[in-house]
Amino acid sequence: MFDDSNSIRNPDKIGDWVLRVGIGLVFVLFGFEKFTDASWVVFFNQVGFGQGFRYLTGIVEIAGGALLLIPPATRAGAAILAATMAVASLIHVFVLHQPQNVVITGVLCVGLIAFWRRMHKD
Repeated sequence: MFDDSNSIRNPDKIGDWVLRVGIGLVFVLFGFEKFTDASWVVFFNQVGFGQGFRYLTGIVEIAGGALLLIPPATRAGAAILAATMAVASLIHVFVLHQPQNVVITGVLCVGLIAFWRRMHKD
């Protein structure tokens, strides 16, 4: 008989790497943008947590994106990035009172959770 349980345990490796590299690159770029784009200075001033929080956010996004490229750390990277996007969503709602901006961070958070769950299947 044909047993496809092996395909369930071994997801498409090329597809996994495309997702890892794509998501990782996006967050590394987002992280570096926190250091180079003046609009983030304005945003973090509005948030009120200071520019140190901007630097911390940039470092966390770069580190999370990089962790996605290290197979044993992929799940941790996805979890860190999902938590970062969840916090960003909460900041938009409760600090800035701009719930309409949760769409972007919320979609990223849900996407990262889905990616994490895909990687969690073994």
